[in-house]
Amino acid sequence: MAVLLAAIISRAGAQSEAAPISIKIAPPAIAFSDWKEVRLPDTFEEPTYREFEVSFPSAVVTAYPANNVVPLRIFRPLGDEPVPVVLIAHYWGAQDLRAETNLATELCRRNIAAAIITLPYHLKRTPPGHRSGELAITADIAALRQTTLQSVLDIRRSVDFLQSRAEFKKTPMGLAGISLGGVVGATAFAVEPRITHVTFLVAGLDLAQIIWKSSRLVQAREGLRTRGYSERRLREELRDVEASELLPRDPPGTAFLVTGKYDTVIPEGSSLALAHAFPDSTILNLDTGHYGGVFVQRRLIRESADFFSKSFGGVKYVPPVKLYAPTIRLGLTFDSKFGLNVAGSLDLWRFDRGGETAARLVLSPRSINIWITREVSQGLSVGGFAGFRGAGLGVMWTVVL
Repeated sequence: MAVLLAAIISRAGAQSEAAPISIKIAPPAIAFSDWKEVRLPDTFEEPTYREFEVSFPSAVVTAYPANNVVPLRIFRPLGDEPVPVVLIAHYWGAQDLRAETNLATELCRRNIAAAIITLPYHLKRTPPGHRSGELAITADIAALRQTTLQSVLDIRRSVDFLQSRAEFKKTPMGLAGISLGGVVGATAFAVEPRITHVTFLVAGLDLAQIIWKSSRLVQAREGLRTRGYSERRLREELRDVEASELLPRDPPGTAFLVTGKYDTVIPEGSSLALAHAFPDSTILNLDTGHYGGVFVQRRLIRESADFFSKSFGGVKYVPPVKLYAPTIRLGLTFDSKFGLNVAGSLDLWRFDRGGETAARLVLSPRSINIWITREVSQGLSVGGFAGFRGAGLGVMWTVVL
């Protein structure tokens, strides 16, 4: 690291539990408490799994007691035989774990166990007075390094717990990460040889590039600029906790990557870097932005579960050639007939391979029109439209969900 971890911990006002000064060093071994079974809600369907909960101390101690305990939810298929297990890491700012729970139960249907980790500063680990995830990504470089290190060590300690159980002791292990969960998950995979199969949804490498170019991180980026940082300097400061410095690894494992063609939260260069770090990965590219996968969430969950099922069985997973996901845009239109309007649109047809020229169904409070547009820069298009209330020319600024 550019500075010793001790300096980072000093800033947090606490001392680490013999924490390593390198992300490559495993967290110290600890004795784990036994898990406790969770009573499932009564339904008309017979359950296909049993759910358990456990918590353990984080290997990095911060000034916030709530953040120093790692909750883990475990979903195990019915039966007593050992089964493979997948650790699931959620997205930044998660308010609940519904998508992760749906993936966990889908895995159980394929006789694969799952465990959901709560990342630092999220959900139960959120300090009082803050929003879930608010403290996970800030303009404080020491805090950012510490949080990245803590995330990776918490994932590795979760692996320690799972492999301490007879149910998973000698079984294959996978990792699924969504957005931020994939960003820190890639680093964890790079240094944790027990994880052999991964799926990352709308994730990427190069944390500095993500912070400097992401549409979601404007506040953190501006804070860094006021402190005199550039993207290059930020990359140097984060080098020792950056997955791209550690990947590809040997053995490489197997990977399934889901990307969004119009993603502005995870920049294209970051997604490409992740794919390059997994040269034998299978990739599914959606015609959406960062959030559009929610419209095909059920299908993505099934595909992810299929990937793990086949990979654990030694069979190569082949993703669908095309998975239709609607390209839905939100933004503003300014045209010769209706002036300035808030609008939403759906891409109906693309006239070229890159999608720069397209037909869109555009809905605003004042009209419903078909636009033919040509993109002139990211998110900005010009074109003409026609509808029941007339025709005209205009410009459109949108972001893709």
